[in-house]
Amino acid sequence: MKEHREALKAHGIVPSMSRKGNCRDNAPMESFFDGLKAELVREQHHPSREVAKRDPFADIKGYDIRQRLHSALGYFTPEKAEMRAA
Repeated sequence: MKEHREALKAHGIVPSMSRKGNCRDNAPMESFFDGLKAELVREQHHPSREVAKRDPFADIKGYDIRQRLHSALGYFTPEKAEMRAA
């Protein structure tokens, strides 16, 4: 555990910590990033590190925001939900 904290600190990374006794604080983000890794990172071969960095953001902007229906938004896309709220 100490080595992990030292590695994070050496790279300027602040770990995300939940409140004591509340393991669900990060559940939505952990679920999102697990899906992202499963669909884009593990399944793809990228010709370079730069392409690998850009690919998830293109997918999020092109698919997740504009096309994917989210149950938490009443099965609307984030784009449609935002337009309805405006």
